[in-house]
Amino acid sequence: MHSSVERQKVHFSSGGTHCAAWHYPGTNGGCVVMASGTAVTKEPGTDRFAQRFNAAGFAVLAFDFRRIGESGGEPRQVIRIPDQLADWQAAIAYARALPDVDPARIALWGFSLAGGHVLRLAARDGELAAAIAQTPLADGPTTARAAMRHSTPGAMLRLTGLMILDALGGLVGRRPILVPSAGAAGTVAALTTPDAMDGTRALDPDGQYPDWEQTIAARSALAPGFYRPGRDARNVKCPLLVVVAEQDQAVLPGPGLRAAEQAPLGESIRFPGTHYAAFTHAHEQAVEAETAFLQQHLLGPSADLVRLRPPRRN
Repeated sequence: MHSSVERQKVHFSSGGTHCAAWHYPGTNGGCVVMASGTAVTKEPGTDRFAQRFNAAGFAVLAFDFRRIGESGGEPRQVIRIPDQLADWQAAIAYARALPDVDPARIALWGFSLAGGHVLRLAARDGELAAAIAQTPLADGPTTARAAMRHSTPGAMLRLTGLMILDALGGLVGRRPILVPSAGAAGTVAALTTPDAMDGTRALDPDGQYPDWEQTIAARSALAPGFYRPGRDARNVKCPLLVVVAEQDQAVLPGPGLRAAEQAPLGESIRFPGTHYAAFTHAHEQAVEAETAFLQQHLLGPSADLVRLRPPRRN
C-alpha cells in the first residue's frame, strides 16, 4: 500500500535546540528513523532510500543533526559524537509519538558515521524492532590507520595544525575553522581516500541540493578516528542488517562484517564497489534488500493487526 500524503517538515527538540526532519506519513504502522554520515544533510543522504521505504508503506523520519543543515545549534558544522547520539535518541522518541506509527515497529537506518551510530543505539535501546547500518563506520582506529596511507606528511601536518587552532579557538568562542569533508590525496580535508571524492557524484548527481555544505569544523576531524561502535554489536538485541561495499576505503568492509557476525540477530549483504556503491550502481539491489528486511521485521505475520491512530489535527 502506498502513502498518498506528501512529506512534511517537522522539528523536535534536542540538546536545547531544534532538529529539522522530514516526516513521510506511512500506512502500515512501521517507521524508519534515518540519518546520514558526518556532515551529509538529510536530503542527499536519505531522500532516495526514504522515498522507497515510504512507497512500501513505512513512515519515515529523516533528520539533520544539530549544527548541520536545517537544524539549529551553534557553532555550525561542528560534529560531536555524543551530541549526535542524543539527537538520534530524541528522533526515536519523536517518531514513537507520531500518529501514523506503532511505537513497537521502529527501525533505524544510518549511513557511514551514522551507520556506526546505529550499532551503538541499537545496543542501548532494547525496544527497537530492527536496524540497518549501511557501510557503517564500525571501527574508527582501523579506518583511520588505513586512511593515513592516502594522505601525505605535509597534508597531515597542516590538518593537525588546523585541528589544534580550531579546538583552541572553540574554547574562547571563535567561529570554527572549516575544512572540506572530502578531498584528493595530499590535500587538507577530513577524508582523502580514493572514494572520498565520489560523494557529490553519488549523493547529488543532478545538483538538487545546493545548500548542502560539504565542510566540517577542523576540530571535528579527529573524533571519528577514536569511535568504535562495532564493539557494541554483541549487545544489539534486534535484527540487524549491515550493508558493506567490498572495495570501501572510507570505512573498510571488514569491521562492518565483524559487527554483523557478532550481533545475535545480525546478517550482512555485500556489493562490489566503494563507499557509495549503495547510492550508485548497487542502489536497486541495496534498496530492495533493505525494504525486504524492514517488511520482514517490522511487519511480519501480525502486520494485518496494526491499527493506526487517527492523524493529528492542527
